[in-house]
Amino acid sequence: MTVAKPIPSLTSQRSVLPEGWPRPKGFSNGMLAYGPTVFIGGQIGWDVAGRFPDGFVPQVRQALANICDILVQAGAGPEHLVRMTWYVTDMDAYLGAQKEIGAVYRELIGPHYPAMALVQVVRLVEPQAVVEIEATAVLPSEMVPPSRL
Repeated sequence: MTVAKPIPSLTSQRSVLPEGWPRPKGFSNGMLAYGPTVFIGGQIGWDVAGRFPDGFVPQVRQALANICDILVQAGAGPEHLVRMTWYVTDMDAYLGAQKEIGAVYRELIGPHYPAMALVQVVRLVEPQAVVEIEATAVLPSEMVPPSRL
């Protein structure tokens, strides 16, 4: 598992919070961003050998680690995430593990909270998967080496 390290960057994004709205905890209501975009398809909690760890939180950890691996390959880091959509098969399992999920999130992603949505689904394509996360990242134009385009 590759844990993305913060990359020094010029600001190419900012959280959008309408005047008078309460500040959300753990996500942003909206993000304004510009620059090269990385679209990350839904990542589930399996490793490179296709093995799933037991438990909801370990699968969240692996799905987030998979996102970080893709970001690294794109020359990005978790601080460039602007959007995440989480699909879970059991909302009660998610809600019951929020503290542990928050700790895993901060360990791998850091104190960066993009616009997010959380949706419960009947099932995912892989029967053992309990969570799938898709994401979008935007890099400052100055950060993208020409060989990555």
